[in-house]
Parts: sequence; C-alpha cells; structure tokens
Amino acid sequence: MEKKLLKRIEGLRRKLNKFGHTRKLIDSEVVEVSQQLDCLLNEYYKMSSYQQLSFW
Repeated sequence: MEKKLLKRIEGLRRKLNKFGHTRKLIDSEVVEVSQQLDCLLNEYYKMSSYQQLSFW
C-alpha cells in the first residue's frame, strides 16, 4: 500500500511541477492537483506516524 501511495504522490508531484512551468499558479487545474497532492501527503504522513507509534 505504501509503495502505491508513493507512486501516486510522485505522479502528482511531476504533474504539478509541469503545470508550474506552463500555467499560472492560480489556474484551477494547478490548484486542484495541488490539493490532491496535499491530501495524499497527509495520508502518507499519517500512515508513517502510525507505523512509528506501533513500533513502540
């Protein structure tokens, strides 16, 4: 699951980086992809925090 999530994060990061070179940062698609990336990053951090806590 973690690898799949990391692949999705990397894909959105690349897409956002490409948009950053070709569109304005207030473009609706740029904002949407940025929000999607934020959600996935939050999910990843929650998952990794949980794994660290369950180790102890």
